[in-house]
Amino acid sequence: MLMKMAANILDEIVEKRKADIQEKGYSFGYDIPSQRTRGNIVPFIAQKGTVLEIKRASPSKGDIAPELNAADTATAYAQAGTSAISVLTEENYFKGNLLDLMNACKAVDDYADAHPDAKRVAILRKDFLLAPEEIDVAYRCGADAVLLIARILDKDTMRAMAAKCEELGMTAFIELRLKDDLKKLAYTAQKVNKKYIVCGVNARDLKDFSIDLLTPAGLLADIQDILGKDARVIFESGVRTPMAADFAGSLGFTGMLLGEAAARNPSEASALVSSFVNAKETPHSQFWLDYAQMIHERAGRGIKRPLVKICGLTTADDALAATLIAPDFLGFIFCAKSKRNVNAEVVRQVRTILDEHFDQEAAEMPETCEPNFDADQKPILVGVITECESAEGSQAINLVKEGILDVLQLHGQTAVEQFFQRDDIKQIPHYAVVNVSTQEDLDKITDLRKKGEPRILIDAKSGNEIGGTGITINAQLVQQVAKKIKLWLAGGINPNNVAGIISNFQPELIDISSGIESAPGVKDYDALLQLDQEMAKAK
Repeated sequence: MLMKMAANILDEIVEKRKADIQEKGYSFGYDIPSQRTRGNIVPFIAQKGTVLEIKRASPSKGDIAPELNAADTATAYAQAGTSAISVLTEENYFKGNLLDLMNACKAVDDYADAHPDAKRVAILRKDFLLAPEEIDVAYRCGADAVLLIARILDKDTMRAMAAKCEELGMTAFIELRLKDDLKKLAYTAQKVNKKYIVCGVNARDLKDFSIDLLTPAGLLADIQDILGKDARVIFESGVRTPMAADFAGSLGFTGMLLGEAAARNPSEASALVSSFVNAKETPHSQFWLDYAQMIHERAGRGIKRPLVKICGLTTADDALAATLIAPDFLGFIFCAKSKRNVNAEVVRQVRTILDEHFDQEAAEMPETCEPNFDADQKPILVGVITECESAEGSQAINLVKEGILDVLQLHGQTAVEQFFQRDDIKQIPHYAVVNVSTQEDLDKITDLRKKGEPRILIDAKSGNEIGGTGITINAQLVQQVAKKIKLWLAGGINPNNVAGIISNFQPELIDISSGIESAPGVKDYDALLQLDQEMAKAK
């Protein structure tokens, strides 16, 4: 049964832990060795690898593996080839303890003794540690590294705890998420040798347990600015399948921490490990790294307006007119059945003009419409396809490969299924659309998330129409989606309802097509400007 969650479960866990320490001490009533009995400290994520977790339960999921045996699980993980094992020792919400930590340490040492050619596995104590004394307890129990959650520690305590790790030769695995966390990291790194610091960014927000696969990617560059380009950074949580592990591995992280996926199915650990370790950077991963950094920077600047995609563009004049409101995406539909089907030469012309002006090169602009070049970055050009095998779909795919289009929008189930069946194209930048009209449609979103898709656009569904229907999605369905993922929303958005949609749902991106048209495929410039004015009114 799921435990009752507070408005901020992290605060609740910390307060309960403080009370337990007051009552039981830092050993929590267990018989802790007076000295460390293991051999030398094992380096924690010295090179690309995984951290598999020994975890019985969590506040968000309740029981995960209540009968888990820490020693047996640690042995299975070592056999799977993991670089490190994380042992949850928090008792109240995760049902772990220090005995699990000691048993896991013994198990990996026994495995190493029996398999001299196998690499030694590092052990991380994962808990909500609050004081340097807890580092000493972890060391004596056999841990090679400890988790320090920057969010629950003040800067002086975090620095003191990291310094204790350095003194003992352990690794301080510092978990970051907020802007203030980065300041604490910089403060700590001024006094603690960086070779004893590994950073982690949790895709799961411990405040409400929502997951965003792009949160770790957004902080990667900032961490490297503090610790250097060789900083070791771990992608934490949110990965449940080999495909998702491959996506995380392609983003440039040194490590990946797997919790629920490994704990529920230890036999699948090997596939998760190999998918992450063998993943390479791809155009798809680079696109999402750039996007994550953009989102992170917008948040840092306090920008609350959602990203805007103007879709269904059929002429260069309309595309350039759209830049008057500084859109983030411009969408071009490649589908013969659509009234908004575009000629590829139009897209080439738009790309040429935008590139020239954003690169500050001289170019003559059409007199009918001068684009707005005050925006910080040029719009991302999107090719919308409903099939990969059609002439139009193939054309859009080739335009992405050429760099004319930046990303593909896989609009509907047919495009999604065809795309993932083709190994020759599935690493080009893309995102999927799910047409939503019933509760069952939400299962398609879950399936895409398991594939490691970081963003999914939801759109209204009306018969066989290809977008631009002017129909909005049921509000209750939208709210359900928003609880699971960052909301990208299309369907029936126009100047008259955009402020309410933004205020009610707080989408990360809105996609507008028919709501600013005078006819299918013909943009209304007055409606475009009105849209911009109405968005400014949203709260």
